Amino acid sequence: MTRAEASPGENGSPGDDTAPVEGAVPTDRVGASGAATPGKLRRSPLDAAHRALGARMVPFGGWEMPLSYPGGTLAEHRACRADAVAFDVSHLGTVHVAGPGTFARLQAALANDLRRIGPGRAQYSHVLDESDGSVVDDLIVWWLDDERFDVMPNAANTDRVRAAVGGSDTTATRAVIACQGPRARDRLATVLPAAAAIPRFHVGEALWKGVTVRFAGTGYTGEDGVECAVPVERAAAFWDAVVSAGMTPAGLGARDTLRLEAGLPLHGHELGPGITPLQAGLAWSVGWDKEAFTGRDALVAERQRGPQRRLVGLATEGRQPPRAGSTVTAGGAPVGTVTSGNFSPVLGRGIALALCDTSVACTEGTPVAVELRGRFIAATVVGLPFVRRGQRANA
Repeated sequence: MTRAEASPGENGSPGDDTAPVEGAVPTDRVGASGAATPGKLRRSPLDAAHRALGARMVPFGGWEMPLSYPGGTLAEHRACRADAVAFDVSHLGTVHVAGPGTFARLQAALANDLRRIGPGRAQYSHVLDESDGSVVDDLIVWWLDDERFDVMPNAANTDRVRAAVGGSDTTATRAVIACQGPRARDRLATVLPAAAAIPRFHVGEALWKGVTVRFAGTGYTGEDGVECAVPVERAAAFWDAVVSAGMTPAGLGARDTLRLEAGLPLHGHELGPGITPLQAGLAWSVGWDKEAFTGRDALVAERQRGPQRRLVGLATEGRQPPRAGSTVTAGGAPVGTVTSGNFSPVLGRGIALALCDTSVACTEGTPVAVELRGRFIAATVVGLPFVRRGQRANA
C-alpha cells in the first residue's frame, strides 16, 4: 500500500520514497516481498499503463517504477495541491494476518495500541528494535473486520514485519493506487463511490467489475485522499478509470516533494536504525498504556531521561535545498544532521528535516547554517508541516 498522513492525535501514518529535484533517481524502501532475482527488476501490474503514458521509468530498489510523466514533477506536485493525482505504489508491501489470536499478536508486535480504534479503521504504527526502541519499520494497519488485518509495511521490510506479526505476503496479488488531492474524492466517486465516501483513517471493501477492492482514507501527501488495493486482474482497468476521471498520473519524484512539504518522515531517513519514535516526534503513535510490546522498555527509559535529539524543520533563504547528510550548525558549532531536503514548489525555497541535538536550542525561529558542498547556506528552524492542506503552489 502506502504511507499515510497523520498528525498527533490521529491514528494514521507517515513514511516512503525520496527523489530530490526533478531528474534525480529516487531510493525507496523496496521490496523484500518482491525481491527480484539479481539483475532483474520487478514490474508493477500497471507497468504497461505507465509506459503507454510516456512515464520516465527508473530502477527503484529492485523494481522499475515511474519517476515522472511527460509533464514533469513540478506539474504533478501542483496538480496534487490543486486538484487530484493518482500514484502507483504497488511496490510497497501487504501482509495479510487473520484468524484467532491475531489481535493479541499485533498488540504485542506493534508499538501503537489497536484498542484506540476498531474494525473498519486504519492506524499508523511501528515495529521496534527490542534493544533500543529504534524503528525497524513504520507501517499502516488496515483492520478489515474482527479477525482480518492487512499490515502495510515498507517493501524492503516486508519479510521482517511478516516475521514479527505472522500472516502471508499478498503483495503480488494486488496493485495499490493512491488517489490524492482536494478533488480526489470527487473524481473517484465517478469510479467507485464507496471508496470516495470512506472517512479519513477508515477502511472499507466494495465490488468493482467483479473483484473486491479494499480502500482506506489515507495518503502520504498532506492532502486528502484514498488508497485503493485492487486485485491484479482489474488493476490496469481501475488505473485507466481514475485517469479518465481526471486524475493526473504522478510519479515518485512528486510524491517525495509532497511528503516533505507535509513534514512526513521517511523510513531510512527520519526513521530507522538508531532513530526512535520519540526522536522523530511520533510519541503520539506509541501505546504507552499497553503492558508490553517489542521495544517498550527501551522507549520508556528514553522518555524518562529525554531524547538526545529531535526532528526539526528547516527553511533556507533561497531556492537551493539542503541535502540528506549535510551538517547543521548554530553559532558555528555542529548541532545536527539533515535527514531529507528538497525544493518546495509551494514555498519556492529549500526545505529540510534534520535531527538536532536537544542540548542546543533549536526552537522555531532559530537561525542556523547548513553545509552544502563545502560552503554554508543560511536557514531557519520552522514549525511543521511546511505546507498545510489547501495551501497552493506558487505560480
